[in-house]
Amino acid sequence: MGKLIDGRAIAEKVYAELRAEIAGLKARGVTPGLAVLLVGNDPASRAYVRSKDKMCRDLGLHSVKLELPASTTQEEILARIDGLNADPAVHGILVQSPPPQQIDEAAIVRALDPAKDVDGFHPNNVARLALGDPAGFVPCTPLG
Repeated sequence: MGKLIDGRAIAEKVYAELRAEIAGLKARGVTPGLAVLLVGNDPASRAYVRSKDKMCRDLGLHSVKLELPASTTQEEILARIDGLNADPAVHGILVQSPPPQQIDEAAIVRALDPAKDVDGFHPNNVARLALGDPAGFVPCTPLG
């Protein structure tokens, strides 16, 4: 017989742990920051980005939400990523997929600072994962 899992209870426990960890960081003068970059106007992607922004605010994180039109060039996106990579208030960057057709997603991923690549898609992070090195961000999917 299967076991019923109370997802709400598990989520609340995780949120409580996160809030405590964030409070500890803030007490040391560090407010964790997440930047989310969305190019285009896909409704599902916009909803996902809104939910990430709300979660950041609920947890007390610094949230940067960059929403760019689908006509944005790759060079413009790379310039924005360079700015986020250099921003000391941004500790993690999430690039919402898929980008518009004219954008080379692999080039965008390679432009991310591996230490800020929340999805763990940068080639350095993929290699670390394959080698069993726990440094850096790990994609959510393998964690279950």
